[in-house]
Amino acid sequence: MYLHFFRSLYVLTGKTYLPRPVRHFCSTTQGQAVVSERKASVVSVAINRPEVRNAVNQETARRLLEELEAFEKDPALNVAVLHGIGGNFCAGYDLKELANHTASLKLEQDVTKGPGPLGPSRLEFSKPLIAAVSGFAVAGGLELALLADLRVVEEGAIMGVFCRRFGVPLIDGGTVRLPRLIGLSRALDLILTGRPIGAQEALAYGLANRVVPDGQGLQAALQLAEQISSFPQQCLRADRSSAIYSCYDAPSFMRAMQYEVDNGAPVILSEAVAGASKFTTGVGRGGTFS
Repeated sequence: MYLHFFRSLYVLTGKTYLPRPVRHFCSTTQGQAVVSERKASVVSVAINRPEVRNAVNQETARRLLEELEAFEKDPALNVAVLHGIGGNFCAGYDLKELANHTASLKLEQDVTKGPGPLGPSRLEFSKPLIAAVSGFAVAGGLELALLADLRVVEEGAIMGVFCRRFGVPLIDGGTVRLPRLIGLSRALDLILTGRPIGAQEALAYGLANRVVPDGQGLQAALQLAEQISSFPQQCLRADRSSAIYSCYDAPSFMRAMQYEVDNGAPVILSEAVAGASKFTTGVGRGGTFS
């Protein structure tokens, strides 16, 4: 079955994809659907169901929601990194659970009153989230990757709306976020065909922000998170908030401009003056970031 699937990928893309071996994981994480690890002001949150390519069931969705809500509420944390253990980011919702336990599944259709099927997909963060994408990030797994501000994608990763084949809709933000990120025409190409997209094409589309060698996605994402966490945070979050507002919520150009000023002005006294003083001493001259 899997060989037939990878032959199909070759027909669609002209590229040869080999099944990725499941990477071994620490025995202390066994039995936990989601695991997290803190390092200073950065937290990594990992889906830990490698035996099903990190497909999300109800328990995993609940735990993902808990971990990312905790990140949002913790003032000591600046950036989160979402990834998958065992060589794959996430293969989407667990279709075996959908097929065999339909009666127990509950979907809150009012998006203001409850979480999405995958857990955190309806959250609006005030702080950056980075996805470290390896292996498959498909169907709902692609939707989880779209939840992030940035995506660090390994060279061999495959993304796509694979649920197209089975009549499973995108109801975790895929049809909302994907067109905003890469444009409607390219988004519809992926949504309507369900075709796989590799790392380099994803980079050209703007779906991937960085492409790194296989096995280095998490390390690169954590390094990026540490860099972002080192910047003055009030300014960074004000600029991030303004960009997101202008993209999703602003009813007009002038309202977006006003939001930018209203959020940025208080930062001038709280962080910009001190930053300017550092610059006068020689810090950051010539565009250095160290």
